[in-house]
Amino acid sequence: MFAATFLLVACNNEKKADETKTDVTSDKASEEKPKEAWIPIDSAMMDKAWKENMTVGEQHKILAKSAGTWTGDVTMWMGEGAPPMKSTSTTVTKTIYGGLYQESMHKGDMMGMPFEGKSTMGYDNLKKEYFSTWIDNMGSGIYVMTGTWDDASKKLTLTGTTKCMNGQDATMKEVFTMTDDNNQTLEMYGPDPKTGKEYKNMEIKYTRKK
Repeated sequence: MFAATFLLVACNNEKKADETKTDVTSDKASEEKPKEAWIPIDSAMMDKAWKENMTVGEQHKILAKSAGTWTGDVTMWMGEGAPPMKSTSTTVTKTIYGGLYQESMHKGDMMGMPFEGKSTMGYDNLKKEYFSTWIDNMGSGIYVMTGTWDDASKKLTLTGTTKCMNGQDATMKEVFTMTDDNNQTLEMYGPDPKTGKEYKNMEIKYTRKK
């Protein structure tokens, strides 16, 4: 999960003038979109929705399998074709709030500097989507990503948008592969610093500590 911070490090300071222009067509289309009529909420609807929203389902149980202590074999690339940089990390994950969320504390090394981060993961019963949040000691913002689980491949794919160091918005993507109960892999994708094209900038192979 600490790949989110690496995305900011990887971004360069160049800014394309044509990408700073306001999209008038897009703004006009959004203004013309009709507003959905409000559906009244009575006590019966509220009670039913509330109970469903706080119920631990199969989606939460999938995430709960990650509870425990993990060692990470980290590989980072500063750009497409750049030489790999290796390090190690430790992650401690626990289930909180009755099984609705997973909270993880991460420690490692980021380009020679001590690194600490905290993430939460869960499944929103109302929105029908997985989500994650991320904060760390190498930035002042919070990252929010959402996505879906594919049971056939045992992959959780999350995407989100962050602000790059050149002032532009950047799309980030994380793919978690839960190989088995004791092995997981995280792959992180973001914009190449020189071209802006998506590339794989980090891979962490997690092994459960016994």
